Amino acid sequence: MIDIHTHILPGLDDGARHREEALAMLRMAAAAGTTDMVASSHANLEFAFDPQVAEERIAGLQGAVGNAPRIHYGCELHLTPESIADVLRFPQKYSIGHRGYLLLEFSDFLVPKTSSEILGRMIARGVHPIIAHPERNPILRKRMPELEAWVGQGCAMQVTAQSLLGRFGKAAAVASHELMARGLVHFLASDAHDCEHRPPVLDQVRRYVEEAFDPETADRLLRENPQAVLDGAPLATGPVHVRKRPWFSFSLW
Repeated sequence: MIDIHTHILPGLDDGARHREEALAMLRMAAAAGTTDMVASSHANLEFAFDPQVAEERIAGLQGAVGNAPRIHYGCELHLTPESIADVLRFPQKYSIGHRGYLLLEFSDFLVPKTSSEILGRMIARGVHPIIAHPERNPILRKRMPELEAWVGQGCAMQVTAQSLLGRFGKAAAVASHELMARGLVHFLASDAHDCEHRPPVLDQVRRYVEEAFDPETADRLLRENPQAVLDGAPLATGPVHVRKRPWFSFSLW
């Protein structure tokens, strides 16, 4: 499996606090079957993102763990006027492996009315936006038609594995299952911050998706599409078959 959203670089944001914790997270991920991880540190008003520092931290961790797992460059960019302008000027600066796919995080308090226009400008510059954890955003999870329109525009959606398993509360679980049922999810990722509360493991969600949906969907969201991101290649799409009701019920089901 390939995890495109993790906070494993020590001391750069609210993820791994130090090198020892980062190494423990990497080893935990490898033990759970993750072969590749994107180090997607926050890039926002609280945490400045320095590409050179990120590359240096990646190299240091990779040297310590060998090739299990492989670590890739990336970030989680918070959408602000300043970050939008910088992405449009330097399209590859923030993208995963500098190959075009970009994790974007929207504010929990304000989603710009011009979001579609902003995303369109990024796409025109060769950026492929991946909307990070929309199911956890209290605004976005109530705007399924808008998310669907963004996907039609060329964006992708990344849902947090623990949301699907109910560990971010019922609202996030309901939204993540609705996104899955609508065929709007392109990736499942850990959004790992530590080894205990937000761990870097995907094996449990893979088993859940294989049982509740189908093995093909699990492979597409946890291996095939993440590999396409690392390669800078087009994403795969396919039907999603709902086999099993989740632990809660809602009108869509």
